[in-house]
Amino acid sequence: MLFKNDEREGTVVAVGADGEGIVKDEGYTAFVPFALTGEKIRYRVLKVKDKIVYGKVIEVITPAEERVRPACPVFGRCGGCRLQHVKYSAQLKIKENNVKNCFLKVAGLDVKVLSAVCGENEYRYRNNLQLPVAEQNGETVVGFYAENSHRVVPINDCFINAEWTADVINSLKTYMSEFGLKGYDETARDGDIREITVKDVKGSLIITIVSLKRNLKSPEEFVKILKKKIKSPFSLYVNFNPTDTNVIYGEEFRLICGEPDYEAELFGVKYRVGVRSFMQVNNSVCSKLYSSVLNSLGDMRDSTVIDAYSGAGLLTALIASNAEKAIGIEIIEEAVKLADEIKINNNLQNRMENILGKCEDVLPQIVEREKNKGKKISVVLDPPRKGCDIKVINALIASDAEKIVYVSCKPSTLARDVGLLVGSLVCEDGVIKRAKEYAPRYEIVQVRPFDMFAETKHVETLVVLSHKKPDGHISINVEFGEEEGQVSLKDIEKRALERAPKKKTTYKDIQAYIEEKYGFKVHTAYIAEVKRNFGLPMYDAPNAVEELKRPRSHPTEKMVLAIKETLAHFEII
Repeated sequence: MLFKNDEREGTVVAVGADGEGIVKDEGYTAFVPFALTGEKIRYRVLKVKDKIVYGKVIEVITPAEERVRPACPVFGRCGGCRLQHVKYSAQLKIKENNVKNCFLKVAGLDVKVLSAVCGENEYRYRNNLQLPVAEQNGETVVGFYAENSHRVVPINDCFINAEWTADVINSLKTYMSEFGLKGYDETARDGDIREITVKDVKGSLIITIVSLKRNLKSPEEFVKILKKKIKSPFSLYVNFNPTDTNVIYGEEFRLICGEPDYEAELFGVKYRVGVRSFMQVNNSVCSKLYSSVLNSLGDMRDSTVIDAYSGAGLLTALIASNAEKAIGIEIIEEAVKLADEIKINNNLQNRMENILGKCEDVLPQIVEREKNKGKKISVVLDPPRKGCDIKVINALIASDAEKIVYVSCKPSTLARDVGLLVGSLVCEDGVIKRAKEYAPRYEIVQVRPFDMFAETKHVETLVVLSHKKPDGHISINVEFGEEEGQVSLKDIEKRALERAPKKKTTYKDIQAYIEEKYGFKVHTAYIAEVKRNFGLPMYDAPNAVEELKRPRSHPTEKMVLAIKETLAHFEII
């Protein structure tokens, strides 16, 4: 048995999805951050849950060859980078393996993962900075949140962000000190400044102070302090956000100095970036990723390409420049307006359409409309981390899209969605499970990671799916009847009845059978508990699931035996 605060020694056998070392120890699986495959370590047990252990490295007894000294002085305390202790080439291998393992474990798909594409710089690559400003122990701190915490780790610089980072932090501290401003106190829900954000648009900066006060004290003086440090063109906004929420911005922005937005260009398409615009954080990797998306779509001159989750329309415009038509779907109104500006500024009015709405609501309508026109359809997906809604998946399956190009920043939800599209996974009654048998709807042409987030555990991945089509056709003449040499319709009917899906057994059926045969009643929560022990889905009885979350007695041995025998009677086990 392993207990909290035990000190253990073990050898790391693998690295997990969050960059943590995995140790097998007396039947337990221990997850220990900042440990590498092959290393012998001493670790302390922090938490034990069933056979899962969460630990902390005390000592690396035998270090791996891939281990290097981290560049950042707060590495291990800050919740940002998780892989600075790993040689960069090994980081890429860890991410490639993570993607491959997700496809195998989540979707049952053994895919070939191509070598990860990396950017020009391992450090100083980020063009986007978001720093919380907090009041902690009577002191104002600027930094990043610790892992799984609201405690801010103070920093003076960030080595994966651009060179201007230290100057921005230093300028903010000077401004707050001179004017007696405080950071955000979450407990008291009070303070002056709660966040500072910076966007770097091709060398021009959009700096935003997120304030709890509508009339922040002397922001013009902050401009003067910044100008002493920052030599690049910049704008300063003050955003008013007094709400108790983890959403960064409120609705009210005030421009203090500089341009409201800045122009950029990619592959000949001009676009503007404003204070609320989404930007891929790594310019170098972004250009390689978008180039791969366009190459993967191939010849689009006679195709309609739907860009689901299209954001501010940059990728939609790049596609429209090469396709007969590109249609972007986006839920944020401001982003759709920016996409319309891109369309007009690049003379794409006849080839680009931007639609405001939820992808799961709009996509099925667009697919049906374009299919009725006889158009060939391809789809680009770049959803948020949670992946695609099941309505989107079903619409894609019904679309018979020739190609689906999927860009994702979370391998597990990517694998789930690709499994559903290909057919290795099915969704029944809201539960996703492995398909017993399936003929693949799509061929997985390519799976390639893009290291958009070097030094961190995160990875962007591109997947290309091509619709499976028959290689040829065979014509067979079949004669139906009951005479010799004919295919019997009676036999077909008999086999169909034998293979017909059986009536679904409900919790009420199980309860009624137990009461009739055994003479006592059982609660649905007891049935759910027995089903859960067999690894069976139990979410078709919400009341039972809710009951299981509350402290209560467990079923007696007599009840468990009756439930098991009843589950066997209904061929559930």
